[in-house]
Amino acid sequence: MVKNISSRYRNMLWTGFSILAGNAILAFAIAAFVIPNDIIMGGATGIGILINHFLSTDVAANVLVLNISALVLGYFALGKKFVLTTIGSSLLYPVFLGLIQRIPGIDSFTTDGLLSALFAGGLIGISVGMVLRVGASTGGTDVVNLVLHKWLHIPVSVLVYIVDTVILGGQALFSNPEKILHGIVLLVVETILLNQVMLLGQSQIQIFAISSKYEEIRQKILVELQAGATMVMIETGCTEERQKGVLCVIQPRKLYAAKELIHSVDPDAFITVTQIKEVRGQGFTQERRDHPVKTRQA
Repeated sequence: MVKNISSRYRNMLWTGFSILAGNAILAFAIAAFVIPNDIIMGGATGIGILINHFLSTDVAANVLVLNISALVLGYFALGKKFVLTTIGSSLLYPVFLGLIQRIPGIDSFTTDGLLSALFAGGLIGISVGMVLRVGASTGGTDVVNLVLHKWLHIPVSVLVYIVDTVILGGQALFSNPEKILHGIVLLVVETILLNQVMLLGQSQIQIFAISSKYEEIRQKILVELQAGATMVMIETGCTEERQKGVLCVIQPRKLYAAKELIHSVDPDAFITVTQIKEVRGQGFTQERRDHPVKTRQA
């Protein structure tokens, strides 16, 4: 009971930190690299810049209005819990943006458009990824992306690319070709970093071994490799012999040791290695519980 409460508080603190840090980094990237160099970009900020061009209104104020409107959509499409985790970002980001823009010299880091696009894209991808990883969003078009992801089951990173491309197209109407190219660079870098951050620490390796010595392989994986193993009933295609395959999910650093271990038991073992995007459960997202290893005749 106490352990569960402690874990819950740690998760709450991590969620709060990720939302706070993510929005601060995002606001810094926009204030330091995007706005000073007139780089076109997507998201609510891109729409805010678009509105600013025609109405001369403050970008931070525009984003605040857009984020509040997006919260209403999120409430009906994604539920109350989503709104509670998103409302902080929806208010924090425009506030951070307004404050950081007032820091002396914040707009003079570099006048190089390409360098600004690279730095901005990287920082935006990291910041948005930090927020999305804890189930929240930075508000604005992120809400639209998550709603579309729920309805269409399209990866979030792909939706970010599509929605932002539409917003970039609107800004391209009054931007010169160089600014458009910088905006494309920003979008590509942002999408790559976002995808990497979303999967950071979750990618693992899956090994499936087929061998007549499956019982010995199972024992060595459990005891020597200190990894979990699942036995899968199979039938060989040529001889139609019924036996078992050994399925094992491990960290990438254990891949070499796992292959060597299997081949030390059976040099002719058939092995497939697959990179999987995410693993949840004991030994990965939950604490591993040790059980006595049973020995049985193969």
